[in-house]
Amino acid sequence: MREYEFTFIVQPEIGEQGLETVQERFERTLEQKGAKKLFYEDWGRRRLAYEIQNFQKGHYMVLHYLDDGGANSEIERVARLDDSVLRFLTVLADDAVEDVDARVAQAVDLEQERIRKAQERAEREAEEDAARAAEAESRAAHAASANAAASASDVAPAEGDAPTQGDTATEGDAPAEPAAQAAAPEPSAEVESPPAEEEAPAAPEAESEVAAEEESAAPPAEQPS
Repeated sequence: MREYEFTFIVQPEIGEQGLETVQERFERTLEQKGAKKLFYEDWGRRRLAYEIQNFQKGHYMVLHYLDDGGANSEIERVARLDDSVLRFLTVLADDAVEDVDARVAQAVDLEQERIRKAQERAEREAEEDAARAAEAESRAAHAASANAAASASDVAPAEGDAPTQGDTATEGDAPAEPAAQAAAPEPSAEVESPPAEEEAPAAPEAESEVAAEEESAAPPAEQPS
């Protein structure tokens, strides 16, 4: 018999139960066609080479089975009709399997190992999801606390702040001066001062009297002999 590898990609959010449903459908098809299912390889969620049906990631699985070639077309038809299967590919892994019983026994061990790893991966993913959820909840609580503190600081006045214009006046406060008194106009500095009195010029008569007195007081000049 020949050994085939049927690689298929399912939608990433299908979940474990949906994945088991797809596997059961493939296994039932192999049984109807006389093929022998060996084991699965679970490659997990991986990024696709290109976007398929708005999906950027997919869950990769590889189904190994023994057949003479009659089940290939039927299993591909079933995969084509399943909306959860994004892509599939059938490859011939071994052209002639001589010891079928030994290969089947080896496949049982490989299948058990796959199941164990799948359980460990599921537990790890659950722990990671719980840790992310707890971290998101902690961040949300911290943000809410910070917003509440900021709102309280905006509403409550600080200690020692002076009352604002809209505050009610307390008993004993002096009334505010009217705006007209507070803004009384200052006297203008450009008031003209009275003109200073001009000094009267000395009378010409007084000057002549002074000159006459000086001439009378002078000694007579000597006459020449």
